Amino acid sequence: MGPVEISNEIRASYSDPAMDALLGGVGDEQRPLTRHFTQSEEFFLKLEEELTVPQFSIHHDVRQPRPSPAYLASLLEVTGQVARLAPQVLKGLSWFFDPTEILRPGFYRLATCEGRPYLCLLRIDLVMRPSEATVIARGTNDTTPQYRSRRLFLESTVIPLAEAAEENGPARAFRVRQTISQTWIGEQGRGYFVQGIWMDADLTRFFSKLLLPPKRSTYPYYPYQCRYKTVCHSSIRFSPRARAESVPALHRCLGLLVPVMDRIEEAMKGTQFSEQMELFQELKRMVPASWYEEWESFRVEAYLNESEKKEFRIDD
Repeated sequence: MGPVEISNEIRASYSDPAMDALLGGVGDEQRPLTRHFTQSEEFFLKLEEELTVPQFSIHHDVRQPRPSPAYLASLLEVTGQVARLAPQVLKGLSWFFDPTEILRPGFYRLATCEGRPYLCLLRIDLVMRPSEATVIARGTNDTTPQYRSRRLFLESTVIPLAEAAEENGPARAFRVRQTISQTWIGEQGRGYFVQGIWMDADLTRFFSKLLLPPKRSTYPYYPYQCRYKTVCHSSIRFSPRARAESVPALHRCLGLLVPVMDRIEEAMKGTQFSEQMELFQELKRMVPASWYEEWESFRVEAYLNESEKKEFRIDD
C-alpha cells in the first residue's frame, strides 16, 4: 500500500511484496555522499559510485493504478542500487506507485507530533539530464535511455496532514492540512500571453527567512516552503533520525505561523517579499533564539563543476 497524490489529498492503494522486502532489508549503514544544488536550483546527492538507471517505458495509462511487471522490475533494480549506495536515504520508508509520476517514484513514512499527523514524502527523480549522465543505451519513442551517473536527484518533504483516515478496507486517504487559503493573486499580460501570478515563491522566502538566523543565507535552499496550500519542510538531511527531527521542527513552526497566516497572506498580496516588511519584522521578534541553533554549522559553498557550470555544495 502506498500513496498517490490527487489534488490536496494523497491516497494509498497499492503495495508490492518484493519492494517491501527490499526496503525492509535496508540496514543502518551511512554511506559517503555529498549534497548539492545545480545552477537551476535542483537538489542532488553525489554518490561514491555510479548509479545505473535502466530503461523505462514512456507510455502508461494514468487511469491504471497498478504498475506493469516490466516497470516494477526496472524500479526494483534501481531502488536496490540506491539502497546499496545511499541506504540512509531509504531507511524506514515504504514505496508507493503514482501512475502520473512514473519517473519520480515515491517513498513515505507517517509520523505524529503532539497528536498531529505528518507525512514524510521522498521522491527520486529518474529523468536523465544529458549534461549530468553517461548514456549506455539510447532512448526510443517508447523507452527512456539507460544511463549511469553519480548524481541522484531527489526531494524530501514533510507535509502536515489533517487526518489519516481509513477507507475502503486497506486503502487510505491522507488529506493535507491546508493552512493557506489561496496563493493565486491574479494575472498579467494580454491575449495569448496571459500568465497567472502566484505568491508561493514569496511565501517560501517569507517562511524560510523568518525561521532562519538573521542575516544567514542558505540560497538556493529554502527549508520551509509553500506547497499543497500549506507550510512544508524541505529536508536535505538523510537518516531516520534526521527525518524524525524534522517533524517537530515543522510542528512548532506551524504553531507560530498558522494563527497569523491570514495576516501574512494579506501582506503578501500585490507585493514581493522583503525582510523590511513590518509584519515580517514583528514575527521575527517572536522567533525563539533556540530555533536557530540547528543552523549554526550550516554552510552553502558556490563552485564551478567540471563543465564550468555554477553549483552549490551544502556543508552541515
